Amino acid sequence: MEARAHLKYVRISPRKVKIVCDLIRGKSIPQATALLMMTPKAASEPLLKLLKSAAANAENNHNMDPEKLVVSQVYATGGPIIKRIMPRAQGRAYRINKRTSHVTIAVTEKA
Repeated sequence: MEARAHLKYVRISPRKVKIVCDLIRGKSIPQATALLMMTPKAASEPLLKLLKSAAANAENNHNMDPEKLVVSQVYATGGPIIKRIMPRAQGRAYRINKRTSHVTIAVTEKA
């Protein structure tokens, strides 16, 4: 049995979120929480909130023991891209892509 939590439309590039996701994959909840609190990346704050949500889902909805929880899956996929235009010289316009992410965390009980 696993409990999941989803975070959609985060205004951070999936490439940047995946770096932080790789840090916590396979770790226990207290260890992953400590890592996220000390990581100086922009993605660590929303991921910490999502991790707490997944742990709460496991405890309340699936009656799992909170001390035995481990991050089994964590991944970030690309969401919709917000397209903006930056004026450039001689009347040109360059496109600015503001990328968004969808993040999913799944926790399970270790045996």
